[in-house]
Amino acid sequence: MAKTIVVKQIGSPIRRPQEQRATLIGLGLNKMNRTRELEDTPSVRGMVNKIPHLVEIIEEKE
Repeated sequence: MAKTIVVKQIGSPIRRPQEQRATLIGLGLNKMNRTRELEDTPSVRGMVNKIPHLVEIIEEKE
């Protein structure tokens, strides 16, 4: 089984640059307090690290 992480959106994309909005959409998030379980890959980690003020990692699963 692949490792996964649960990501929660904690910030609004309002008044944020288009690049940050696109990163949120790429993660599958678009509204406050939504969560997604994503595969723990370097690309997903990079996207999360680009917008740490908008998302948080809730849980890491094996």
